[in-house]
This record gives sequence, C-alpha cells and structure tokens, in this order.
Amino acid sequence: MELNPYAKFIGGRDPLEVIGNTTRAIREILKRMPAEQMTMREPGKTWNAREIVCHLADCELVFSFRLRQTLAEDGPVLQPFDQEKWALRYGSCDVDAALRLFEGARAWNLLLIRATTAEERQRPATHPERGTMTFWTIVETIAGHDTNHLLQLERLATG
Repeated sequence: MELNPYAKFIGGRDPLEVIGNTTRAIREILKRMPAEQMTMREPGKTWNAREIVCHLADCELVFSFRLRQTLAEDGPVLQPFDQEKWALRYGSCDVDAALRLFEGARAWNLLLIRATTAEERQRPATHPERGTMTFWTIVETIAGHDTNHLLQLERLATG
C-alpha cells in the first residue's frame, strides 16, 4: 500500500487550504440534495451521501488522534481501522449530527495544525499498512481524503 493513497486528489494545492474549505463545501453540496437523495448510491459504489458524511466524521476523529499522537510521542505506531465495519452503523446515523461533529473536530484540528512548527511537521509516525510518514503526510492525507469524498458527494448531488 502506498504512503498516501489520496495524494493524487490534491495535486499541487495547499493541504491547509483544502481542509480549511471542506466543511463549507460539504454544506453547499448537501443544500442541493433533497432528503431522498441522501440515501441514493452511485452505480457500483457502496456508500450514499449520508454514509459519506458519517465516514468523514469518523475519520476526523481518527485523524485527530493520529495528529496528536504524532506530536506527543516519539515514533508512534498509528492504529489502522476497518472503515467498512465502522460503516455498518451509518444506516441509523443522523447526517446533521455527523456534520456537526465533523465541523467541530475539523476546526479543532485546524487550530492544532496551524500552530505546528516546520520541525513538528516532520515528526515521524508509522502506519502498519503504509509505512513511516510524517505529521505533514497525515495532513496531506486528510486533504486528499476530503477531496476524494467531496467528488463523490458532488456526483451524488448532480445525479
């Protein structure tokens, strides 16, 4: 598995700009979607819009821990998770609650990231499936992950 499988989604854009705009972008996309469209799936895809927003909320919690663990510990090993097993509970989740969680956690993470020094951004962590990465690689992963799911939400919104 590659170090950052989402790198292709951000290209040359600034990861902080990408992640700073994600909550606004999600809200704009969801405003265009009637309630019944929230549960529609792209052909051949497994998640609908509600499930994607729930997934983003879950991932923001995971990224929150990984960022802080990388800053606080020397060479920590990051815990992977099975997103498909986590997603089994999304059918009963409220999209508005998930989005509020995402927004709050994202705002908190942005404060942390923006306060880091150049040296802190190079702190290493190891992901058992992806290898050794830096704090900044995690930030870039967040940005690419956001972009990937925003593209999915946009496709769902335009039907």
